[in-house]
Amino acid sequence: MLKVFLVEDESVIREGFRDKIPWEQYGFQLVGEAGDGEMALPMIRKLKPDLLITDIKMPFMDGLSLSEIVKEEFPKIKIIIISGYDDFEYARQAIKAGVDQYLLKPITRTTLRGVLLEMKEKIEQGMEQKDYQAQYQDEVQEFEQFSLRRFFEKILEGKLSVKEIYEEAAAQSLQLTASCYNLLLFSIYEKAEVSSRESRERLIRKQEEVFHYFLRHPQYILFRFNVSCYGVLIKSERSQMEELTENSLAHLKKVCTPEEDHLEWYVAVGTEVERLSMLPQCYKDANHYFAYRFIKPGLHVLSETTLSDCLAGQGEKNIGTVDFMQMDPEIIRDFLSRGEDKEIHDFVESYLYNIQNALKSSMFRSYVILNIRFAVVAFLESIGADQAEYLEEIEHAVQMIRSEDSEIFEYFAGMLETAMGIRDRINSCQGGKMLKKALDYIDDHYDCDTLSLNLVAENIGMSASYLSAIFSQNMQKTFVEYVTEKRIEKAKKLLKQTDKNSGEIAKEVGYKDSHYFSFVFKKLQGCSPREYRAEKKH
Repeated sequence: MLKVFLVEDESVIREGFRDKIPWEQYGFQLVGEAGDGEMALPMIRKLKPDLLITDIKMPFMDGLSLSEIVKEEFPKIKIIIISGYDDFEYARQAIKAGVDQYLLKPITRTTLRGVLLEMKEKIEQGMEQKDYQAQYQDEVQEFEQFSLRRFFEKILEGKLSVKEIYEEAAAQSLQLTASCYNLLLFSIYEKAEVSSRESRERLIRKQEEVFHYFLRHPQYILFRFNVSCYGVLIKSERSQMEELTENSLAHLKKVCTPEEDHLEWYVAVGTEVERLSMLPQCYKDANHYFAYRFIKPGLHVLSETTLSDCLAGQGEKNIGTVDFMQMDPEIIRDFLSRGEDKEIHDFVESYLYNIQNALKSSMFRSYVILNIRFAVVAFLESIGADQAEYLEEIEHAVQMIRSEDSEIFEYFAGMLETAMGIRDRINSCQGGKMLKKALDYIDDHYDCDTLSLNLVAENIGMSASYLSAIFSQNMQKTFVEYVTEKRIEKAKKLLKQTDKNSGEIAKEVGYKDSHYFSFVFKKLQGCSPREYRAEKKH
């Protein structure tokens, strides 16, 4: 029910409007009334009606003055002025004030009914348009995140010049200008031993709580960096950088620390830089620190400060003082399970840092090599790799350690690269099968208005977030883009080949709201369905 507010200084006329007009029949509810504009204004500010009906001549504040103020503060409110003066100057001033209708007294019920129904249609069309914009924005947000991820990948890998960074930032409506920058990398995920539907829902709630904090503050730009990791670019004045960094870390701690029985979380902090062109170095530092989440699982904030404190002097350890718990094969298996190939160098460096002095012993070096080999083999067996295939591939990597002068760093990195290559092939094969299932399901159900990413994920036995990630990565478009394209292509064929109206076609291609179908069609095709049909027939 739409809200209407009445302002009229003559009490008899006001009471007639109030009591004799069947407001509800016309889709309105009379929520308030006043005898002049001065009394009405605070009530209008509180009630926020959809329609204001006001007399033009009143004491204290007239209808024109009231209309000007209301339109300034609430531009979407529709206004009807009632006047006993058939004077062009009054009408001109009313138009200038943004009034929608100018009615002359006496007003018949039939006239008022027609005007109210006209206002109701205009208000509802405005609401629908707003709803469509919001719904469409929700749907394109997924694509924008995908595009943002690709943009930051290119920046952090040094693939864009400063000019190209600003050009692409402008295209994405991003404001990057600042005197100082820093980068956070963070990951929040379920502990494997507590994985359940309840824990997954808890994870989503906590992730959203973290995301909302960064999205509320313009100094942060949140982006997805890979399937399991997010990035935050901090941009500010140099004097504010430390405070902004500390505030973001404090928020992550506040959200995640109470859930450590159920969730794992880590955040790495880069070193602040003064130029956009220096962000690749900032990323290099942050990524290096982030690799320590496997080596130091109890250390959630990873930075130059926290790591220099906990690793001070450890590189000098000899065999007798090595902490063998930090050489647990599970650390390597954990990295192979959740790490990225871009992290191999930093992980190997952080793993070997604790024992670099002890590696001078050939006996200890052999022990480390065997430890690496056993951990890699155990991981490959756990993911169902073909034994003949992985033994042949890792044997090739072993050749480089046959001599006494061989470099253990290169061996370790080579083994991890080999194992990750096998892992990614298996995941790609499994992901490809799951993606094909998803595409088949979409092809069979894209014309259902209930189709959603969550529904597809549930039907193929995959989490929605993982499906979203592999879908955009493999299809180079988001789930919503793919479904929308299929629906609009089918709609275009129906418009060309049949005489069905827009409402029938909307339902046939998966839109329960024909107005929203027309809205999306025009957004993508640049013309309405009716205009498209007329053009094709012509």
